[in-house]
Amino acid sequence: STMEETDREAVATAVQRVAGMLQRPDQLDKVEQYRRREARKKASVEARLKVQSWKNLSVCCQAMLRTLNLTGNEELRKNHLHVTCREVVGNLLEYLKIIFMKLFQNNSYSCSPAFCLVLLLSFPEIVRETHDLIERGELLQAHRKLMDLEFSRDNLMYEQYRMDSKNTHDMNLIHTYFGDTQKLSEELAKQLWMVVQRSLVTVRRDPTLLVSVVRIIDREEKIDRRMLDRKKQTGFIPPGRPKKWKEKMFNILERTVSTRIEGTQADTRESDKMWLVRHLEIIRKYVVDDLLVAKTLLDQCFPPHYDIFNRLLNMYHQALATRMQELAAEDLEANEIVSLLTWVLNTYTSAEMMGNSELSPEVDVNSLDALISQNVVDQLLSKYMSTLTSNIIGWLRKALETDKKDWIKETEPEADQDGYYQTTLPAIVFQMFEQNLQVAAQINEDLKTKVLVLCLQQMNSFLTRYKDEAQLYKEDHLKNRQYPQCYVQYMIAVINNCQTFKESIISLKRKYLKSDMEDTLSISHANMDATLDIIAKEGCSSLLDEVFMDLEPHLNELMTKKWLMGSNAVGTICVTVEDYFNDFAKIKKPYKKTMTLEAHRRVVVEYIRAIMLKRISFKNAEERKEGAERMIKEAEQFRFLFKKLAAGSGEDTEGLCDIIEAIAEVIKLTDPSLLYLEVSTLVSKYPDIRDDHIAALLTVRGDASRDMKQTIIETLDQGPSQPNPNYVPIFKEITVPTLTVPKLLK
Repeated sequence: STMEETDREAVATAVQRVAGMLQRPDQLDKVEQYRRREARKKASVEARLKVQSWKNLSVCCQAMLRTLNLTGNEELRKNHLHVTCREVVGNLLEYLKIIFMKLFQNNSYSCSPAFCLVLLLSFPEIVRETHDLIERGELLQAHRKLMDLEFSRDNLMYEQYRMDSKNTHDMNLIHTYFGDTQKLSEELAKQLWMVVQRSLVTVRRDPTLLVSVVRIIDREEKIDRRMLDRKKQTGFIPPGRPKKWKEKMFNILERTVSTRIEGTQADTRESDKMWLVRHLEIIRKYVVDDLLVAKTLLDQCFPPHYDIFNRLLNMYHQALATRMQELAAEDLEANEIVSLLTWVLNTYTSAEMMGNSELSPEVDVNSLDALISQNVVDQLLSKYMSTLTSNIIGWLRKALETDKKDWIKETEPEADQDGYYQTTLPAIVFQMFEQNLQVAAQINEDLKTKVLVLCLQQMNSFLTRYKDEAQLYKEDHLKNRQYPQCYVQYMIAVINNCQTFKESIISLKRKYLKSDMEDTLSISHANMDATLDIIAKEGCSSLLDEVFMDLEPHLNELMTKKWLMGSNAVGTICVTVEDYFNDFAKIKKPYKKTMTLEAHRRVVVEYIRAIMLKRISFKNAEERKEGAERMIKEAEQFRFLFKKLAAGSGEDTEGLCDIIEAIAEVIKLTDPSLLYLEVSTLVSKYPDIRDDHIAALLTVRGDASRDMKQTIIETLDQGPSQPNPNYVPIFKEITVPTLTVPKLLK
C-alpha cells in the first residue's frame, strides 16, 4: 500500500542520513548528540504541523460561527438544527484553545501560552477590531491591540529563532500568518502623521488627541530600544523594527513648517506691486502665532526630553533661512531688496517677531544665527546701490524736464507762503531723496550714509545740468524777447530755487549725516553751493540785462543836446527800473539784495559811460552850469530810487551817486585855474580813473585846450590817492571811444 511505500522510503532516507553521519570511527562518540538533535527537529516539525492544522481548523470554525451568527432569516436562526450547529462550532473552538494550550506547554515556548493561543485563534477578529478602532480615531486602544499582536508575533518568531535560527521557512510562515499586523501598523502611523501635521491646530481644539499620539510614539520608541538591546544580545530583531516613529514625527513637523512658510506667498509682482511686503508680513504673523502656541500649549503635550519648543524654533529658523535665501536669489527690484533686508536684518529680531516678550526667555534673539550670510547681504546692497543710482539719475532728469515745461507757461509760477516765486523742482527732488534715505535708514546706518553720499553726488551733477538749462532758457529768450511770456517770473523762480536747494542740502545733511562724517561731504557741498551761486548770479544778471535792454533808448538820450534841453530820460529810467523791481520783490532776500546793489551800480556805470562817450561838449559856462545841475538832480533821483528799493536791507549805496556828483562838480567849476585841484580831488577819491577818462571829461567840459589837458594829466600821475576803503572800482568797466581812422574803401 501507499503507506507502506512511504514508510520504506522514510527508513531508506534515515539509513542514508545515519550512514552519512557515521563515516569515521571518532564519530561513534557523538551518536547520542546526533540522536538528541534529530529528536528535537522531529518534535518541532510535529508541533508546527499540529499548530498549522489546528489553526486551519480554528479559522474554519470561526468562519462557520460568523456565518451562522450573521444569518438574516429570523426563523432560520431559531431553527433547532441551526442552534445546534452554532453550539457545536462554538464548543469546537473552545476545545481547540485547550489543545493549543497543551501544545505550547509541551513545547516550552517562552511567551504566555494562554495569551498566544487566544491571539492565534482570535487573530482575524482582533485585526478587524483594531482596524475599526483606527477608523473611529480611538488610537490608544487600537495601539494596545496592535502591540498585543506584534508581541505574540515577535515572541513566536523569537522562539523559532532560538530553536533554529536558520529555518527561514518557518519564520516566513509566522510572518505571513501575522501579515496583517504590518498593514495595521502602517494604517495607524498614517493617522498619527495626520495629527502631527496639524498639531498646532489640534493642540488648541483637541489636546487629548495629540497627547495620545505622543504617548503612542513614545511607547514605540521604548519598544524600539528594547528590540535593539535584544538584537545586541541575541542577534534577533522582529520585522519592521526599529520603527523610528519619533524621528519620523520630527521629519513630518519639519516638512509641515517648510510648507507653511513657503505657502504664505499669495501674490506675484505681476498681480501686486507689494507682493513681497505682504508675503513677509504673513510669514511674521504665522511664525509668531505658531511659536506662541508651541510655547504655551504644545510644550505640555510632549515629554520634556523631546525639547519640542526648541526643536520647532530651530525648524522655523531653518525654513525661514531657506526661504530668505530663495527670495534673495530672485531678480528683485530696489524697493524689494530694501523690504527683504529690512525684514531679515531688523524685523526678524525685533519685538514684533522673535524679540516678542511672550517668547522670552526661551527665544534669545542674540543667539539666533543670521538668516542670510553677510556675503549675500553685501551682494544685495551692491545691487540696490547700482539700481538706486540709475533710478535717481532717471528721476532727476525727468524732474528737470517737467520743470522746464513750466518755464514756458503763460501763467506766472506759484509763490511760497512769503510770496516768493518758486517751482516744484526742489520739493520733488528732496522728497525723493528723503524717501530713499528713510528707506535706507530702516536697514542700517552705513547704508543711510552711502545713500546720502549718492544723493549729493547726483545732486552735484544735476545742478550743472540745471545751470546749463537756465543758460539755454536765457539764450532762447534773447532770440525773441516776447517769448516766453513769463520769462522774468520764471527766471526769478529759478534764482529762488537756488536758495531752497541750499537750505534743503543743509537740512538733509543735518538730519541724515553723523557729525563725524561731515568732512567727507564738505567738498561736494562747497561745489554745490558754488554752482548754485553761479546759477543765481547768472539769473540775476540776465534779469538785469532785461532791464537795461529796455533802458537802452533812454540811456542813449543822456548827455545829448536833447537831454540838455530837458528830456525826461532819467525819469523814464527810474520808472522802468521800479516797475521791474516790483517783480524782483519776489526774489528771495540774499539774491534780491545783490540785485538791488547791482542794478544801482549798473545805472551809475551806464550814466558815467554816457558822459565818457563825449556826445556833448558844453559851449560856455552857462551850459556847463545847467548840465552839472541836471547831473546833480538826476544823481539825487537815482539815490532816492535805490534807497527805496533797498529799503530794510541796511545797505549804504549812496556812495555810487556821489561819483556822478563829483564829476558834476568838475564840469560846474567856473574858475579854470582851480580845475587841476578839482580833478586831482576826483582822482584821489576814485584812483581807477584813467587818463582817457580825464581827457573825455575835460572834452565834455569844453573849455580846456590840448596843452592844458596834457599838463593836468601829467601832474596828476604824481599825486597821492586817498580812496574810500569801501570803494569798489567802477571806472575800469568804462571804455572811452577813441577816434579811429576809417578803413579805406576797397
